Amino acid sequence: MGYPMAGHLARAGHAVVVWNRTRKRAQRFAAEYAGRVAETPAQAAAGARFVFTCSGNDDDLRAVVLGPQGAFAGIAPGAVFVDHTSVSAVLARELAETARARGFECLDAPVSGGEKGAVTGTLTVMAGGSEAAFAQAQPLLACYAKQALRIGPAGAGQLAKMVNQICIAGLLEALAEGLRFAEHAGLDVRRVLEAISGGAAQSWQMDNRTQTMLERRFDFGFAVDWMRKDLRIALDEAARSGAELPVAELVLRFYDELHERGSGRLDTSSLITRLR
Repeated sequence: MGYPMAGHLARAGHAVVVWNRTRKRAQRFAAEYAGRVAETPAQAAAGARFVFTCSGNDDDLRAVVLGPQGAFAGIAPGAVFVDHTSVSAVLARELAETARARGFECLDAPVSGGEKGAVTGTLTVMAGGSEAAFAQAQPLLACYAKQALRIGPAGAGQLAKMVNQICIAGLLEALAEGLRFAEHAGLDVRRVLEAISGGAAQSWQMDNRTQTMLERRFDFGFAVDWMRKDLRIALDEAARSGAELPVAELVLRFYDELHERGSGRLDTSSLITRLR
């Protein structure tokens, strides 16, 4: 995700310095976009007005940002730090507090739209942080996002991303069950989809994933293991707030089954394989 997003910034004329845990990827980026490779996250952040991260999970982000050579060690007062990783709201608030203490702004800004959205520059950004920081970052976010909205204070962006993942998980399980029911009933499934896709059942997932689900193609999009991570974050937050998420909890168990079968890298729409 971070590679194409940084590419959009470079194409827009911004000078981009990159660091990646896989150095060859950073070198490939620098060669493609005439960027510069840093030896550490701290070096990448040094002197930058805006610092962006896109990592894996809470532990990954902590290491990249708060480690001895982490990005926060290099960010100067007055800069804006923007994190696009989907992590816990607890960590987002912790980073915001640390940033304020060091004299710079912080936005938790997870994205929706998957790898395709990153490549095409059509992501949706959900941001948490101050209005001033968001206003400063918005022109840069527009380089790779079709929509960027400030949801509220620190942590609100991560909470909004949890809502997004909860909704997607339920939709995909419903689609999987609906498609499998149609197959068992002996219907022309594509004809059924044509009939219902213009009505109340319509969704982005229906428009973009049902055909590939029927064709058993799951080599794109958002991986099962990433959704497992995101749903666990949402369920942890729900436990703290007292919210009930019975469907999300059930679908997480289904995704755990897929992971145990060795399907953790398949697209999340592979839920339908459980029903076959």
